[in-house]
Formats: sequence, structure tokens, C-alpha cells
Amino acid sequence: MLFDRIIQKLLPTDERFYSLFEQSTENLLNAAKVLTRLPKTRTLVEREKLAVQIHALEHIGDDLTHRIYSELNSTFVTPFDREDIHELASSIDDVLDEIDGSIGRIVLYEIKTIPTSITKLIDILELSIVELLQGVRHLRNIHKTDELQKVLQKVNEYENEADAVFEKAVADLFKHEKLPIQIIKLKEVLVGLETATDKCEDAANVLEGILIKNA
Repeated sequence: MLFDRIIQKLLPTDERFYSLFEQSTENLLNAAKVLTRLPKTRTLVEREKLAVQIHALEHIGDDLTHRIYSELNSTFVTPFDREDIHELASSIDDVLDEIDGSIGRIVLYEIKTIPTSITKLIDILELSIVELLQGVRHLRNIHKTDELQKVLQKVNEYENEADAVFEKAVADLFKHEKLPIQIIKLKEVLVGLETATDKCEDAANVLEGILIKNA
């Protein structure tokens, strides 16, 4: 860890922030990839193992977020607005928190069958995070506006798609599920996953703000 911090200090200021944001979003994508394995699990033990992996990645994400904040507090000149740096770091962290919370609830509530709607939301979330990572990487070449605009558009499309899946899933849940406690459990998981896609869009909105300010 000490060696890593020494290397970070030797990097140019812009490079340190870009590198940390990329690491943070790559870590987020790793968590999403673990989550995509959830629908294939058959036992609570398998799901607990995935939850442990995601929780460990959530801790790594927290550390990276704090490192970005630390760099922000100790750096006089930043590559873009300090407020945008703080908001982008926070938004990426929020997505990972929602992923961690969602799989945590599945384990805690001992949900035995993963509905198709949850699988769809997980898949949409992963696609959105893939785009978000591309957007973060485009920060190094912020003046290439066309590429970043395509990323922002895709994230928005995925958020809209997730909204539609969520609304239908909740409607079907109330229509077909007979056990009130099961409705509550599944709805909480659905809300967490849909919120995660909302947070992806929040991060994309920060990227759009940076693009507008630096175009």
C-alpha cells in the first residue's frame, strides 16, 4: 500500500485522478460481473459466496473513493472542477453500494428462486456499467465529444429500459404473488437493482457536466 501511494504521488496530477477513477469503475464492473452469476446459483451457500465476493469489492471501492477524496483535499490544481470530481466518485460508489445491498438482501431474505425480472435488471445494470467505464476512460480525451456523447446516450437508454422492466416486474408481483412477505422481499431487491441503474445515470450526468464545461 505504501509503495502504491508513492507511485501515485509520482504521477502527474491529472494522471492520478484519471487512474483512480478508472480503477474505481473497473472495480464496480467486477462486482457487476459477479452479480451476473447470481441467476445460475441454486443454493443459499452459492449465493453467500457471491455476496462475500461483492462485499470485498465494495470495500475496495470505498478505499478508492477515499483515495480520490484525499487527492482532492491535497491537490491545488485538478484536471476538472473539484465538485465534479467529488460527485463522480460518490456516484460510482453509490452504484456499488446498491449492488452490495441487493445481493445482501437476497441472502438475508433467503430468496430461493431468482425471478426473470431480477436477471434482466442485473444484465441491464452490467451493460450500463460497461458504458460508464468507457465514459470514465474518455475523460483523458475529453475533447473527443462524439465518443462520450454515445456513452451518455447508451447509459440513458439502459436506465429507461431498467425502469420499464422494474415497473412491469412490480405489477406482475402484485398480480401473481400470493404471499405478502414474498412481495416485500422481492420488491426490495428490485428497487435496489433499479436504483443502481439510476445511480449509473447520475454518474453519466456528472460526465456530461464535465464534457459541457470542457468542450
